[in-house]
Amino acid sequence: MAKKAVKKNDTTGNIGFEEKLWAAADKMRGHMDSGEYKHVALGLIFLKYISDSFMEKRDKIEKEASDPKSEWFVKEPRARYGVMEDRDQYLADNVFYVPEKARWSFLQAKAKQPNIGQLIDDAMVEIEKQNKSLKGVLPKSYARPDLDKQRLGELIDLIGTITLGDEASRSKDILGRVYEYFLSRFASAEGKGGGEFYTPSSIVRLLVEMIEPFKGRIYDPCCGSGGMFVQSERFVQAHGGRLNDLSVFGEESNPTTWRLCKMNLAIRGIDGNIGPQHGDSFHNDIHKDLKADYILANPPFNISDWGGERIQDDVRWKYGMPPAGNANFAWVQHMVHHLAPNGIAGFVLANGSMSSNSSGEGEIRKNIIEANLVDCMISMPGQLFYTTPIPVCLWFLGRNRENGKCSGGKSLRDRRGETLFIDARKLGTLVDRVHRELTEDEILKIGATYHAWRGEKDAGKYSDVPGFCKSVKLDEIKEHGYVLTPGRFVGAEEVEDDGEPFEDKMKRLTGKLKEQFEESHRLEKQIEKNLKGIGFEL
Repeated sequence: MAKKAVKKNDTTGNIGFEEKLWAAADKMRGHMDSGEYKHVALGLIFLKYISDSFMEKRDKIEKEASDPKSEWFVKEPRARYGVMEDRDQYLADNVFYVPEKARWSFLQAKAKQPNIGQLIDDAMVEIEKQNKSLKGVLPKSYARPDLDKQRLGELIDLIGTITLGDEASRSKDILGRVYEYFLSRFASAEGKGGGEFYTPSSIVRLLVEMIEPFKGRIYDPCCGSGGMFVQSERFVQAHGGRLNDLSVFGEESNPTTWRLCKMNLAIRGIDGNIGPQHGDSFHNDIHKDLKADYILANPPFNISDWGGERIQDDVRWKYGMPPAGNANFAWVQHMVHHLAPNGIAGFVLANGSMSSNSSGEGEIRKNIIEANLVDCMISMPGQLFYTTPIPVCLWFLGRNRENGKCSGGKSLRDRRGETLFIDARKLGTLVDRVHRELTEDEILKIGATYHAWRGEKDAGKYSDVPGFCKSVKLDEIKEHGYVLTPGRFVGAEEVEDDGEPFEDKMKRLTGKLKEQFEESHRLEKQIEKNLKGIGFEL
């Protein structure tokens, strides 16, 4: 089957100074709570970015206002300064206005002062006052006694050597890459439970490559730090689309992670509707009427205290009441409820979701399968996550699999009564002793398999590959008790035939074994002889 030609993203590699920057930030950790420490480091990076962007715009305004040939020429110096400090000049160009005492040059000049923490807190407050979209978002914990002010000053000096927010840096997505690097390192450093806000980028890229969110409404009901939105916007731009081709909707229940997401979207110019504050998608669905063209999500695994007993008669539980002790199928049904008529959802779930029959989960899964929603199932290799070494699976659900259209407007074949199973457990490369990543080629291979199976134009012809993928009819899924584990369907990988006749191969192998046995016997006799020569008898 043909591989899709995709413009590769160059924003995933290291850019030379991330490790140095991380080492400096990591020195501050000490006894500080990891959640706070995370915001201390990322808050400074955000502050440097918006200050760089502001100063670049300010320099342009000053140049135009000082040039007698410019239509914006202002003769009086005092009036010229007023133009340069006009907040509306910046907001009109989607540049955050940064007050004088919040600018990086001002703070770096005072980096060695003992009150630097308070100065940064004051700067964050002033920035929020001047930019309504940042209200309640920025960290303000730099004056806290347990934050080493000397190391804080050292970190400010180091960040000061890196340009983050000018046009050249934005074109290379320097800040985005630093931010992504820091998020992954925080997830790794904090270990189990600490990386819930971060989905490894190779998984996000695979989800995006599969569902191809070109244009429309995209939704993540547990959006974490916003990685699904960022990668989707990258995908659109890599395929010639525009930043605003996607309308972003999300919700996040953790207040510190919600703020992290707001900053992550802000630095990339993504206007995301993730609510005025953190919220719980189950109990306070802020997008209750939303029907999304694309849903991408990595819900927290096997959550037992999700409060299901309080919403038992909810309209979302169309396929069965989710068990109070596990939120997996509450997430699945929540996402199905929010899918548009031609929408597609791709999300991560624990492997148990494919086969569990406890507390009615098997019946819910059966009803979802019988409703003709399950488009594709992928079993993933282990060690992909920082929070858990166990493997996970990817679900892909399609609201309409019959009329030859999807949300992106592509013509697809009728896939009713069929599901594609992909076993990717053998894929991935270890990037360190305990963590694995999918390579770009592997992501494209899986995506191309799915696109060919859906019958997309120019995607090539699909065919089953033993041990990797198989298109399965509903009747066969029924025979397996509505279990969706790919390993049950794809079979064993075929061993490549070298063309040697069986009789010749057996004769050759038997001869080789005989030679090895005779050589072993000869060595044994030689050893026995040598031992006898020095007085030892066996």
